[in-house]
Amino acid sequence: MSNKTGRLLILNGPNLNMLGTREPGIYGATTLQDVEELCRRAAAEAGLEAELLQSNHEGVLIDAIHAARTTADGIVINPAAYTHTSVAIADALRAAELPVVEVHISNVHTREEFRHHSYVSPAAVAVIAGAGLNGYRYAVDHLASLLGED
Repeated sequence: MSNKTGRLLILNGPNLNMLGTREPGIYGATTLQDVEELCRRAAAEAGLEAELLQSNHEGVLIDAIHAARTTADGIVINPAAYTHTSVAIADALRAAELPVVEVHISNVHTREEFRHHSYVSPAAVAVIAGAGLNGYRYAVDHLASLLGED
């Protein structure tokens, strides 16, 4: 488990590198770089550091979650399509034994039926969906609040 690193791991899953160009009607025009800047700023305002990673590869995300066990105090994750398919990511999040906030830019519950189920949600202390990019800020703020209670 974490030894108070003052660091949050912020993970973005597959296709989020395409933010700003992929389905702007759903995800808007903001880029992944904009998301990362927002997360760094929100973490800094909370007195934390943000480590950021986006990957289209499940194993890369899992390896980062495993490493976070000793390098981070909490995880913000937008697992993207892996939300609905990855038991392995859910298992890794449980194994990390860190507080996790799951974030989705869109409201997945108003979209296709297959998007209504999340394997990740049971491993999370909170789920934020449909708040757009502000969801990341809310996730960072929530983790900062939880970590401040220790």
